[in-house]
Amino acid sequence: MNLKPMENTQLYGMNYFFNEIIELYNEKKMPTKILLSGKKGLGKSTLAYHIVNYILSDTENFKYDPNKLCINNENRSFKLLKNNSHPNFYLIDLLNDKKNIDVAQIREMIIYNNKSTFNNMARFILIDNIESLNKNSVNALLKIIEEPNENVFFILINNNEKNILPTLKSRCLTFKINFTFNQSVDVANKILNKNIFDLINYDLINYYNTPGEIINLINFSKEKGIDLSNYTLVSFLKLLIDNGYYKKNKFVKNLLVNFIELFFLKEYKLSNSRNSLINFYHIFISKIHNTEKFNLDEESLFLEFKSKLLNG
Repeated sequence: MNLKPMENTQLYGMNYFFNEIIELYNEKKMPTKILLSGKKGLGKSTLAYHIVNYILSDTENFKYDPNKLCINNENRSFKLLKNNSHPNFYLIDLLNDKKNIDVAQIREMIIYNNKSTFNNMARFILIDNIESLNKNSVNALLKIIEEPNENVFFILINNNEKNILPTLKSRCLTFKINFTFNQSVDVANKILNKNIFDLINYDLINYYNTPGEIINLINFSKEKGIDLSNYTLVSFLKLLIDNGYYKKNKFVKNLLVNFIELFFLKEYKLSNSRNSLINFYHIFISKIHNTEKFNLDEESLFLEFKSKLLNG
C-alpha cells in the first residue's frame, strides 16, 4: 500500500480542515503561512498536496473534485507534482540519512522564491518535518517568511511529538490535527478497503495509533511474511528483537519503541509494583534517546528489556 503523500489521490478524514483552508483561499483570506500540526501518520502531508492541487489545477482539464476530496490522475498539476517538476511548487524535507534540514536547503528555496514566475498563479513552498530544522535553517527561514513575495504561500508540517521554535510557530496560522481512535481505524479501513481487525491481533493496537502507523505496520508484516493476527504484544516484541529487524531501520526501531511503550502502559495497569516499573520505563526511554543521540549500541538495551520483562 503506497503512502507517499504526493501520490495519494484520495483524502480521508480531513474534510473539516480541507474545507476551512479552501474557504479562506476562495475568500482571498488565506494566510501566507500555514502550519499543519499533529502526530505523524495522520495524513497532514497528503492534506497539503490536496490543497495545492485544488488551487493549481483550477484552470486545468480534470481539475480537483472538492466534493469527493479527490485528485484526478489525469490533471496536469498532479503529474508535475508527482515528478517534482511543477514550476509553482517547491518542497523541502529531511533528506535521507540526515538528522536535520540544513541551511543550504533553505538558501536554495530562497533562490527559487526570488525568481520571477511565468504565470500569475499562486506558488507554494511546502516544508515537511519542520521540527528537523536546525538553528541556522530556522533563522534563514524566518527572514524569508516575514515578508514573502507576492502570491507565495508557505505550508509547514510539524509532527508535534517534537517542539518547534515559538518564533516560527507565532508567524503561522496553526491547524491542530487529531483523530480519535475510531477515526484512525475508519481511515485505515478506507485506505486498505479492509477491516484492520481481520489483519491485526487486537492486542497489538494502541488507542493512539494513527492511520499511517497502522498501515505501515501492515506493510512491514507483508514484507516479512508475518501474520499479525497470530501475534500477541509480547510475542511480537520478541519477534522484532530476536530477528534484529530494527537494525539500520529507523522505521522498525520507532515501531519497536512504540510497542515497548504500549507494553509498559498495559503492564502498569496490571502491576502491583508500579513504582519499580515506572523507574525502569524512565531509565529505558532515556537510554533509547541516548543511543540515537550519541550513536550508542541499542542491541544490548533491547535484549536487556526482553530478558527482564518478557521472561527471556
